Amino acid sequence: MQQNINFRLMTERKVRVRFAPSPTGPLHIGGVRTALFNYLFARQHGGDLVFRIEDTDSNRFVPGAEEYILEAFRWLGIKFDEGVSFGGDKGPYRQSERRHIYKVYVQQLLDAGKAYIAFDTPEELEAKRNEIKNFQYDAKTRGMMRNSLTMKKEEVDALIDDGQQYVVRFKIEPGEEVLVNDLIRGEVRVKTDILDDKVLFKSADELPTYHLANIVDDHLMEISHVIRGEEWLPSAPLHVLLYRAFGWEDTMPQFAHLPLLLKPEGKGKLSKRDGDRLGFPVFPLEWHDPKSGEVSSGYRESGYFPEAVVNFLALLGWNPGTEQEIFSLDELVQAFDLSRCSKAGAKFDYQKGIWFNHEYILRKSNEEIANLFAPIVANNGVETTMERVKEVVRMMKDRVSFVHELWPLCSFFFIPPTEYDEKTRKKRWKEYSAQQMTELGEVLAAIDDFSIEGQESVVMKWVEDKGYKLGDVMNAFRLCLVGEGKGPGMFDISAFLGKEETLSRLHRAIEQLSH
Repeated sequence: MQQNINFRLMTERKVRVRFAPSPTGPLHIGGVRTALFNYLFARQHGGDLVFRIEDTDSNRFVPGAEEYILEAFRWLGIKFDEGVSFGGDKGPYRQSERRHIYKVYVQQLLDAGKAYIAFDTPEELEAKRNEIKNFQYDAKTRGMMRNSLTMKKEEVDALIDDGQQYVVRFKIEPGEEVLVNDLIRGEVRVKTDILDDKVLFKSADELPTYHLANIVDDHLMEISHVIRGEEWLPSAPLHVLLYRAFGWEDTMPQFAHLPLLLKPEGKGKLSKRDGDRLGFPVFPLEWHDPKSGEVSSGYRESGYFPEAVVNFLALLGWNPGTEQEIFSLDELVQAFDLSRCSKAGAKFDYQKGIWFNHEYILRKSNEEIANLFAPIVANNGVETTMERVKEVVRMMKDRVSFVHELWPLCSFFFIPPTEYDEKTRKKRWKEYSAQQMTELGEVLAAIDDFSIEGQESVVMKWVEDKGYKLGDVMNAFRLCLVGEGKGPGMFDISAFLGKEETLSRLHRAIEQLSH
C-alpha cells in the first residue's frame, strides 16, 4: 500500500510558517538561517510567521535561552506575527503550557489503536539492545516487550494506577511506503519497515515528545508550510503517518528541508568548535553559559551589522539566479524562491561574512559609521568634534571590515606618535631625511592655504626645484606625522591635522629620529 499525499501549493490556504526553537542554550547560526528563510517565505506570500517554543524536554531547559533567542531576532530585524511574547489567538505558544491539549490527542491515538502504552524500563531496553543487534522497537520486536499489546488490560490499568511510569508509542504498520513530496528535494520515499515505534508521550513529566507536539501544534495553528533544516528530514515520514493517523491529510503542511551548513574546512556539519578553532562566531549574540560560565562570541559583539549577517546567511544554500550579492531585507523578500534552494550542504565561508560586513561599511554613510566610531574615540581619552570623526571615517572606512578596526588604523589622527616604528625607520629615514624635513617644515610654515590643494602645489614644486626624490620626502614625512608607514595621502593627513599640529609633529620627529 502506498500513502500518496498531495503537497500542491494551495492558493486558497493562507501561508503560515513557524520557527520553533528549544530553549536549551544559544541559538545556532543555522537556526537563524532557518528562521530567516521562513520569514522571507511568509513575507513573500503575505503570510504569517509564528514563534513557538519547544520546551517539552524539561531536563535540557537553560535559563535565559528564550530571551536570548528573542533578542537575537530583534537585533537581526526578523519580525514575528504571533507567538511567544507576540500574542495571537492560537496559543499558548509555549509547548509546556499545552499539556492538556496534547493529552487529548494522545488518548485519541490510543482509542483508535494507532498507539500503545509501553512500560519497558531503560535497563530492560538496554538489555534488549545487547541481546539483539541493531535493535529497534517496531513491529518485529514489540511483541516481546512489556506493553499494552502484550499485556492484559487489567494489568495495564493496575500498573498505571500504581504510578508505574510509562511511555506512549506510535504503532507503525510494516509493509507500506510513505511518500514525502519535499518542495526542495522532490519525492522522498521511505518504507515503514525501517521506522521504529517512536515515543510520543512520557508519563514522567506528562509531556509529549517533539514528534507529537509539532504535529498537533502545526495542525491547530494552521501551519501551511514546514521549512526546517535537513537534519529533520528523517522525521518527515513519521509526521506524514501521524497526520494520516489523525485524519488530517487535507491540512497537512508542505515540507521543505533546507541544506545543512557545513564546516568551512573538511567534512561535516558546522559546529561551535569550528568557530572557536578558526576565530568566527556561530551564535548571533554573545552567550554566557549560566552553568559553566563560558562565554561564546556573537556576531553582534564581534562588530557585524545585522544587515550583513542576514545577507550572508540568505546566500548560504540559496541563490537568486543572478550575479547580485548585496540585498536588503526587502529585496530578499522579493527575490526569495524555495525552488532555488540547494539540496547539497552549504559550506560556511566565514570569510565571505567578513566581506559582506566590509561592503556594508562602504555603503553606510560616513555619519552613520562616525556615530559608531565616536564612542571608541572617546573611550581612548580623545575629545574632538563629530565633524572630525566623520572626516577620519571618510578617509579610512574603505580599509576596514569592522568599525572597531578603525582605531588601530586611525589613532594617529587624534594622538601624536610618541614612538616610531623601527622597521619603517630603518627603511624610510635616510641620512639626509632630517635636513629635508627641516626644509619641508619651513616650506609648510610659509603656506597660508593649508588645504590639501594649497599644500600640494607648493610642496610638489619645492621637491621638483630641489631635485629631491618624491618617495624619500613623502615616506619620511609620513613617519614623522604617523609614526609608521600607514594612512591615506600625506596631504590628507596634514590638512586634517592643521598647520600647527603638523609642524609640532614634524619638529618632534626630527629631534627624536636624528639621535
